[in-house]
Amino acid sequence: MSATEIWSWVLIGLQIIIGLAATVAISLRRKPSTAIAWIMAIVLIPYVGFMAFLLIGFGRLPRKRRDKQKAVNDFMHNTSGLEVYKSKVDEPEWLKPVVAMNDKLGALPMVHSNSAYLIQGYEESLETMVEEIDKAENFVHIEFYIFVKDQTTAPFFDALARAVQRGVAVRVLFDHVATLRLPNRRETMDALDDMGADWHHMLPLKPWKGQWQRPDLRNHRKLLVVDGKIGFMGSQNLIDSTYLKPGNIKRGLHWKELMVRLEGSIVAELDAVFLTDWYSETDEIPHDDAYQALTPIAERLPAEQYDPRTVFGLDAQVIPSGPSFENDNNLKLFVALIHNARHRVSITSPYFVPDEATLQAIITAASRGLEVELFVSEVADQAMVYHAQRSYYEALLDAGVMIYQYPEPTVLHSKHFSIDDEIAVIGSSNMDIRSFSLNMEVSMLVRGREFVDQMRQVEDAYRSISKPIDPEQWKSRPLKGKILDALARLTSGLQ
Repeated sequence: MSATEIWSWVLIGLQIIIGLAATVAISLRRKPSTAIAWIMAIVLIPYVGFMAFLLIGFGRLPRKRRDKQKAVNDFMHNTSGLEVYKSKVDEPEWLKPVVAMNDKLGALPMVHSNSAYLIQGYEESLETMVEEIDKAENFVHIEFYIFVKDQTTAPFFDALARAVQRGVAVRVLFDHVATLRLPNRRETMDALDDMGADWHHMLPLKPWKGQWQRPDLRNHRKLLVVDGKIGFMGSQNLIDSTYLKPGNIKRGLHWKELMVRLEGSIVAELDAVFLTDWYSETDEIPHDDAYQALTPIAERLPAEQYDPRTVFGLDAQVIPSGPSFENDNNLKLFVALIHNARHRVSITSPYFVPDEATLQAIITAASRGLEVELFVSEVADQAMVYHAQRSYYEALLDAGVMIYQYPEPTVLHSKHFSIDDEIAVIGSSNMDIRSFSLNMEVSMLVRGREFVDQMRQVEDAYRSISKPIDPEQWKSRPLKGKILDALARLTSGLQ
């Protein structure tokens, strides 16, 4: 046997060994669809596929970071002080086990005596956050996936500088990789250094400092907490609404968001998410937190000082999720809510690439005769995701789901949904595989008819200008689009 033949048999044997080892290793603790996608990639392109798996095939953060999350969860379950404000979940009857599940997975209970109102305007949300930062006396905690100083966000940075000058502790977290891909990175960090803010990257990729994990596991959360009294969360990043990308500016694209301003004991839960991430990145937990959020709202400011949109007396629960947890917390919440809906499900998700459980929950809801609608963008900034999500539309339309496309050049980036008349969810999480398994997200479950009414007004506004997809026209769309959609859908399983 020649040397060439020997090497050929060696390579074949190596490929078989890699394939068998991959089949066993990949199948453990993975969804079958994900495991099959990885195995096929390794079998068809063995060496490239195997290297790709080594790089992005592990869907949890390193053990050290997961141990920190568990330690915080144990602390919150036993000594958080939030039990005093725990809501009595009596109706709807099906909600009680859902809330208990969230508490078990995310360590935060549903709490009462909260107020909130929604903010739709991009600049308005920035202005409102600036107003609250200017009132800060103790601390300001900021955590955003994208955090950039530019012409639009400059007033926010100026407010932080004023806060530092007053002696307020300003702590900032923002995602490392997201920052690398955008302009003004150096200017942003210099501005934070110059004002004296304490800031850190989230999930940094700095192997020379021992900081390494799967590179596409990102912290996608967006939140702001002021003095433990006022909180903000939602879909908006801290950057101009064009994201400063030349392609977006040329196309006239700008982002539409939805944020919520919060008061009450729920703010302590939101800050607990920040403090957990701060601890994960710094090994430190700040001790200057005065949780005035735990004082019922009615005992503080006169009602006339509140924005007229404010809804009082809300039950709310913060649900953190992501690869620091052993479960897909947000996925379980979303599926449970959809399955328990009785009349209506309204979903807004800019990146809609559901896993099988979510897809079947939505199709089942529509098949049960519920009014089910999905709001997505007509235009997108990410081609692969855009085509992948389009591959799911036909099955949804066949089931009776109404799909509305928000018109270009606006990218509908809001992330929220409502169930029946008194349950809503808002936060940073898309309804896609990435947000369920790979991104660290924060969502909030709200029980309150008036709050849902306010969200319905937002949904009504979307619907009034959006274009419904006609099922027959969709099926007859060009073949090229169908092929691209199908190919992009295959890649969504590689997680």
